[in-house]
Amino acid sequence: MGIMPDSWIREMAETKGMIEPFVETQKREGVISYGVSSYGYDARVADEFKIFTNVDNALVDPKRFDGGSFVDRKTDVCIIPPNSFALARTVEYFRIPRDVLVICLGKSTYARCGLIVNVTPLEPEWEGHVTLEISNTTPLPAKVYANEGLCQFLFLKGDSVCEVSYADKSGKYMGQRGVTLPRL
Repeated sequence: MGIMPDSWIREMAETKGMIEPFVETQKREGVISYGVSSYGYDARVADEFKIFTNVDNALVDPKRFDGGSFVDRKTDVCIIPPNSFALARTVEYFRIPRDVLVICLGKSTYARCGLIVNVTPLEPEWEGHVTLEISNTTPLPAKVYANEGLCQFLFLKGDSVCEVSYADKSGKYMGQRGVTLPRL
């Protein structure tokens, strides 16, 4: 399994619609960088955020998730409270090829500020907006800037095509748009 370079990412985005909208060069002047890099793609966070709140003393249960545990915000700058958590989504819509697995890592600019980004792997033939989990590990409020880079996706191409893809399984997060809450 090898990691795929900028030329492959660019070709797949332009000919197969793997990433839409696609930014073919890295943008960085006055913003947290986004776009294609040497061996990855720096994705932008959209302006839709769901910020955890404990106003109603809710319990987080992945089998019976209560959407009331969040406060919804549509904003250019999201403030994540200290030691708290928010969900967001990528600006980009991804379509993953059948022979590729995608791993996401947070950008160092945010990591150095105590913000951790978690995303589960994007499986072969999955498609949708990626729901981003953002943890503020600091004792201070933290800003996240919409329409700027938040994380980097790395594309790993398998030596052979998988027997069963995410699409074959009719995965529950297939084709998701917007910020998607846990499903059972």
